[in-house]
Amino acid sequence: MTETNRPRHAAEPDPAKTAGTAAQPTATPNTPDVETTDATDATTATSLDTAGGAMRPSAVPVSGQSGIVPGGPDSLMRKIFTGSGMVSVLAVLLALILGGLLIASTDKAVSASAGYLFARPSDFFSAVWSAATRSYVALFQGSVFNPRGTGAAGQFAPLMETLTIATPLITAGLGVALAFRAGLFNIGAQGQIIMAGILASWVGFALHLPMGLHLLLVLVAGVVGGALWAGLVGFLKARTGAHEVILTIMFNYIALYFLRYLLNTPAFQRPGETNPISPILDPSAVYPQILGTQYRLHLGFILAIAATVFVWWVLNRSTIGFEFRAVGANPKAALTAGINVPRATILVMAIAGALAGMSGVAQVAGTEKVLTDGVAATYGFDAITVALLGRSTPWGTFAAGLLFGAFRAGAVQMQIQTGTPIDIVLVVQSLIVLFIAAPPLVRAVFGLNPRKKKAVKANKSKTAATTGVAA
Repeated sequence: MTETNRPRHAAEPDPAKTAGTAAQPTATPNTPDVETTDATDATTATSLDTAGGAMRPSAVPVSGQSGIVPGGPDSLMRKIFTGSGMVSVLAVLLALILGGLLIASTDKAVSASAGYLFARPSDFFSAVWSAATRSYVALFQGSVFNPRGTGAAGQFAPLMETLTIATPLITAGLGVALAFRAGLFNIGAQGQIIMAGILASWVGFALHLPMGLHLLLVLVAGVVGGALWAGLVGFLKARTGAHEVILTIMFNYIALYFLRYLLNTPAFQRPGETNPISPILDPSAVYPQILGTQYRLHLGFILAIAATVFVWWVLNRSTIGFEFRAVGANPKAALTAGINVPRATILVMAIAGALAGMSGVAQVAGTEKVLTDGVAATYGFDAITVALLGRSTPWGTFAAGLLFGAFRAGAVQMQIQTGTPIDIVLVVQSLIVLFIAAPPLVRAVFGLNPRKKKAVKANKSKTAATTGVAA
């Protein structure tokens, strides 16, 4: 408004608007309703944009002023269903479908009905469905809920076992995912778990301290062991340019054979035993079971949740996390912007090793309570799959760890109830990795490839919205 409280633009007819209106053809009975609707919408948009003719048309479309996103009502759903998270879900679903077909191929009823497939195809497909359903129901009962369990404790025992098995997968997966976000391939989670287990177990059985202090030292020793083992890789990478994949693979072998050597020395071998096994950790050095002695679920799961929150905060709310992501996106650009790339490389590997070290502590202080040469099992390698399935995001990795924990926990029950080999679960996990590595394949299978826009209609809508004139 001016000093005389008069509008900046007089409420006079706009020549462009008048010309456009005059040029409008008169609707006839043969004119399609669509064109009439488009003209009406364009006229309404022009009226809104010019405030009823009091102002000149704006260069910003009315849809942009009102917050409406062009693209149709299904654009949001299409973004959801074509996003990376949904692709991961669909990859798991596709792997389960193919795994079900593999299960059915080994079923006796399916083989029998295949002999008269063309005579009664319904019997064959019914047998396939029945075989796959039985196996996956058994998998669910062995990993989530077993209705035939004794009381509520027995019914939810599979879920507690899933959470217990998922604990080291989550923390090790977070270590791999964090390194991935910084552009580093941490293939050494296996060795980092082993080194953490060595230090944590030694503190657990060699020292005799009060309960709270002892457990804290066990946790610190394991975290420091994993951080130092991975930080050394980061140091060599930063200072010499050695590739982290080769370094971490070699460090896995060094850690494994170092563990086997230690378990045959008096310092680590249990007295009176010929097998390579350490003494049992002191009760004060063991994770408490958070839901009682009837379950194996221990404090390590709570720490895994805390680690997930910590990694999320580091990546999304901290300066050092921004540096990690910048280095992962483009190390040269990050260096030009003033980021200390060698320092970021060493630090991210150390934190990744510390997270993997928490898995080693969970194994020796939570689940096994002793140190053996199988302390790491295959958790370090499975952590790579977990991180890939989680798209290297903290909460995605957490969910992927739970899924793989369910696979491990339910595989035994599936074999007991249906006779399905446990190796089928490994096949499903391998298929998940395959589909995660090929998102276009998953989108093509489910028909989620983005459609091409109609150029003529898009240009027409853009012109009408920009000029405020009906097409």
